[in-house]
Amino acid sequence: MKQIAERQGGRLQMSTDTNTVLKNVDAQAALVTDEYNIRYISGFTGGEATLYISPEHRILITDSRYTEAASKESDFEVIEWNRQRRTEDILAEYILSDSVRCIAYEDKSMLCGDFAKLAEKLDMIERWVPAGSAFNNLRMIKKPWELECLRKAESIGDAAFANLLKIIKEGMTELDVVAELEYQMRKCGGQGTSFDTIAASGLNSSMPHAVPSEKKLQNGDFVTMDFGCRYNGYCSDMTRTIVIGKADEKQKELYNLVLRANLEAEAALHAGLRGCDVDKVARDIIDSSIYKGCFGHGLGHSVGLFIHENPRLSPGDSTVLQPGMIETVEPGIYVPGVGGVRIEDMVIVTENGFENLAHSPKELIEI
Repeated sequence: MKQIAERQGGRLQMSTDTNTVLKNVDAQAALVTDEYNIRYISGFTGGEATLYISPEHRILITDSRYTEAASKESDFEVIEWNRQRRTEDILAEYILSDSVRCIAYEDKSMLCGDFAKLAEKLDMIERWVPAGSAFNNLRMIKKPWELECLRKAESIGDAAFANLLKIIKEGMTELDVVAELEYQMRKCGGQGTSFDTIAASGLNSSMPHAVPSEKKLQNGDFVTMDFGCRYNGYCSDMTRTIVIGKADEKQKELYNLVLRANLEAEAALHAGLRGCDVDKVARDIIDSSIYKGCFGHGLGHSVGLFIHENPRLSPGDSTVLQPGMIETVEPGIYVPGVGGVRIEDMVIVTENGFENLAHSPKELIEI
């Protein structure tokens, strides 16, 4: 209830924020269609809706399946569309009422077909303005109540992993591991997964996003597990790699190199750095070894209502990190024909460093 109250108390600030977006993109009004932005801006969790935002009106348009829930969750005016009065008809009424001739739309999420249909129906609009990431960027710095949801989500992942370690063994399949992880996350309070769970063993672990299979875990296998749950809509994300049986010296060397990259990147992390600066710390460690070129993806990404948000810790992201941003720190080494290791934490950027939301052990675990 406290989170709900804090969110409702933030409605005035959100109204100010969305009006600022309108000013920044030079539009009189906006249509918000991305489901995560709809939830963040309006509080409505159903997803299937359109928001119309102008200085005069804040309208949530949805169908009869969601109108009652939307009225309870949101302080927007909720209007039901139906076959007699469709979304574009409702929009036309408010656009004409507000004398809007220039409107912003979410070009990064709206389908071309949907845009073409709207543009045809709303012929009173003289200029359509692509909003780009303007509304997504409202979600970059997390509010205190959001951080609490993220802490809880990651703690559920910690508990699920601890329980899995009591169960996982040689002979289980990768799909068995996925089923157990997802069951444990649910049992510990998770409200669904935040992405498709990954469990990759042996040679399969050289594929960062391997699809779990019927392959059985064998003695000497690396097993990389990337998993997360949702709590109050907010995602967790964590990766741990273990060894079935005893690790050989080559496996230990590879694992400890990834661990060093993870620890040193986190030690360097603080507000004021650019995302690419943090990525470089981990990448330089791996690229100065015999595994140069075996770390292909970015070091990390933000997490919130969606699993992959901005800003990123990657060579191409020069965004300056600010307190309250969430980032994953997930260096990895992937060697086809050998296997791979990834170690991932989810952290909050602070003024002088970071807060690690993941508490599962990172030293090499042998089962």
